[in-house]
Amino acid sequence: MWRRFSLFFHQRGFKKITRKPELKKTPEEISPTHTEPAIQSRQNPFPRLDLQAPPTSPRAFGRLVRPFLFTVGFTGSSFAAASIWQYETLQSRVRSFFDEAKADWMEKLRPQKRGDARKEVNQWWNSLSEGQKTVTGIVVINFLVFCCWRIPSLQRVMIRYFTANPASKVLCAPMILSTFSHFSFFHLATNMYVLWSFSSSAVSILGREQFMAVYLSAGVISSFFSYVCKTLTGRFGPSLGASGAIMTVLAAVCTKMPEAKLAIVFLPMFTFTATHALKAIVAIDTAGLVLGWKIFDHAAHLGGAAFGVWYMLTGHELIWRKRESLVKLWHELRTRGRGG
Repeated sequence: MWRRFSLFFHQRGFKKITRKPELKKTPEEISPTHTEPAIQSRQNPFPRLDLQAPPTSPRAFGRLVRPFLFTVGFTGSSFAAASIWQYETLQSRVRSFFDEAKADWMEKLRPQKRGDARKEVNQWWNSLSEGQKTVTGIVVINFLVFCCWRIPSLQRVMIRYFTANPASKVLCAPMILSTFSHFSFFHLATNMYVLWSFSSSAVSILGREQFMAVYLSAGVISSFFSYVCKTLTGRFGPSLGASGAIMTVLAAVCTKMPEAKLAIVFLPMFTFTATHALKAIVAIDTAGLVLGWKIFDHAAHLGGAAFGVWYMLTGHELIWRKRESLVKLWHELRTRGRGG
């Protein structure tokens, strides 16, 4: 029996491209061939972006080499770290089995305190699914980054490192940092709601460690897709948001459970299959990419969706199933360390 999911299909739930106002040039800071868009909020103007000349020549595509190598290296490192994390988790569970049993026994003997805040928090935490526990950290980090956007003295740093733009001087770090960056509270809330809704199913399919590797890799891969598309079309601008990675999670779940019933949160009476939902989202983003819609980063959405489908069909067997050699190597290193 397929599980029913709640899916929020509001357009602001997807990765947003911050608006580009009029271009400004200053002889002191910009050469005659450079342009530098200034991003403004509703209240105070942000500091201007520190950009390179917009890539329009064949040489510009050379600037994608570093982001490509970063994507490959970061993805490989994420899965390697997840493999070691899973190994250490299993080892820890074996070692702490009796300790946990003893702790549970002592907890029963200890007199219970009414109104204990720590107890309430523990009860809430234990009521969460494994998937919800896994993404709680992601939600907290996104909220903290959102708060940083509200601090005027951090605006320049936030724009440089927490928005992804192939025309920026800083190319690699924003590919992952922008995945945790939201300027609008509604954008943040919607993305986190969708992630929370699909987390239980995604973690039950992939496991906690593999899920984190897929999610972090998806953030970088979707950003690289965005870089390539912007360079090809010449439509530059900073992007931020977690929806590229969330699209990977959504696509993975829909690929693994194509007949699962989904519903829009405000219209629960209308249901549709996961396959139809994924096709509709891909169609909308494809149209937006072809027609040049500038509200969202459609290339990042499509890149995330493509990675999610590919991973469930091929990538899982190609990457995760072949981690045994790495785990054996790590086990040998740990054994030698103990022996020394």
